[in-house]
Amino acid sequence: MSQEKTALLHSRYNPQGEAERYINSLSLNEKIRYFILIEPGLCYMVAPLKKRFPHAKLIALHLAPPDSGPEPPDLSRIPDSHWHPGLNLPVQDFLEKEIPDSTAAEIRIVEWRPALAVYRSSYLNLVEETAEFIKRSDANARTTSAFGKRWFRNFFKNLDLIKTVIHPAPFSKPLLVTGAGPGLEEVIPLVKKSARRDSLFILAASSSAAALEAAELRADMLISTDGGLWAAFHLIDFFRGKNLPGELLPCPLAASLTAALPSQCATLPLLPISDGSLWQTLILKELKIPFIILPQRGTVSASALDLAFALTSGEIYIAGIDLENRDIRSHARPYSLDRFMEQKAERLNPVYSQTFRRSSLLKAGGSYDIYAAWFEKQLRSYPRQLHSLGKNNRVFSSTSNSSRRDAETQRENGESPNNALSFAPLRLGVSSSLKTITLEFSDDLSLRAYGVLEKALQDPLFAAALLKELGPVLFSGKSDPSSHDLTEALRSLRGAANG
Repeated sequence: MSQEKTALLHSRYNPQGEAERYINSLSLNEKIRYFILIEPGLCYMVAPLKKRFPHAKLIALHLAPPDSGPEPPDLSRIPDSHWHPGLNLPVQDFLEKEIPDSTAAEIRIVEWRPALAVYRSSYLNLVEETAEFIKRSDANARTTSAFGKRWFRNFFKNLDLIKTVIHPAPFSKPLLVTGAGPGLEEVIPLVKKSARRDSLFILAASSSAAALEAAELRADMLISTDGGLWAAFHLIDFFRGKNLPGELLPCPLAASLTAALPSQCATLPLLPISDGSLWQTLILKELKIPFIILPQRGTVSASALDLAFALTSGEIYIAGIDLENRDIRSHARPYSLDRFMEQKAERLNPVYSQTFRRSSLLKAGGSYDIYAAWFEKQLRSYPRQLHSLGKNNRVFSSTSNSSRRDAETQRENGESPNNALSFAPLRLGVSSSLKTITLEFSDDLSLRAYGVLEKALQDPLFAAALLKELGPVLFSGKSDPSSHDLTEALRSLRGAANG
């Protein structure tokens, strides 16, 4: 940071006193665990914040690389971590690594306002991105608080469903990711008309399976990541539905081990998905269960894209990722949960009215906007192999345009345009790209898994990290649970699982 900019950001006479007066003027509650400092210059704010909040983590976001200077740095002004654009890491990705999912009350943005006059729009953009991160972190934390114990129980229950495990070998053919948005209906006829079925791999969110099968399209793999009880109904409906002529179950399933899965999934080849947390890694490695690591995204569409990039080096198309309502329609038809509205329908409560209410609640909840904003930032780091097919959310318009530009170039060169769904010949068949391994266990996996965690809690190498991970999951609203608290909770859950 240049001397000229430093002079503009801080008092020439008493910069430390200036920073202390500013921090003392702020209304700061004791729940704050993370301070995000927006362009704090030479970080004079750090010392007074550390004095008032010795256990909080201070994260500085700079708009220019901080100068080290000729003199040794003042240790009182060094934050716990810092970011600047030269790190070539998006700021939201950096914050995700530094701050676990936390409520908005636990995170506080502290702006150093003199920096606004220096950096102007860059400063405002940094504040906006930080606010978006906090909004998403707060939503994730509230979801964990509401569903954490259910996810935990799902994990141990799902271990007993694992009989045949998929060991995917990366392939090069095109892959279509289908979400359950209304736009999927417009794309299905195009897929049926233009695609040679054996040259396209369809990875379908379980919620989109009903719409695909109604059009006599069978997915090559389903994916399910939602831990809510309603999510299991999509798979129940899949098992209840009629098989297509000449095609039999089982259809491979990629599933988060915290997802809500019906017992019939034991008949399917499974690709277990771990979120990479220590507690899941310890259990799966001890039990020798193969798995793939995908970060928690909050929406199955994002997890499906992560999996798609891991599966294929070929072109990837997305359809049905609307992340918004079409009038009152929120999902492609047929949709597994619509049957519940039909069953409740009566003269004073017709399906139309129920659909309107559901659409209004989804819009008011704001989750679509949060996911769309996340995708908009994430698209910058996605490979160019991604293309939008049909009317997905408007944030994917850049992939549609790039796909069209690629198509024009390919036409000029006499090649087949990718976005016209004219696929390259099949190189690896589905059977060769999804190998399976049959696992045999002589004892109760879930009880063994509890034992793995109880043992790890006695190991100083793992105890602190496990408390940090499992505390918010098992102790909603309770701060700083002890190892004893966690061990007792595990024993209680193990007893309940053992009947």
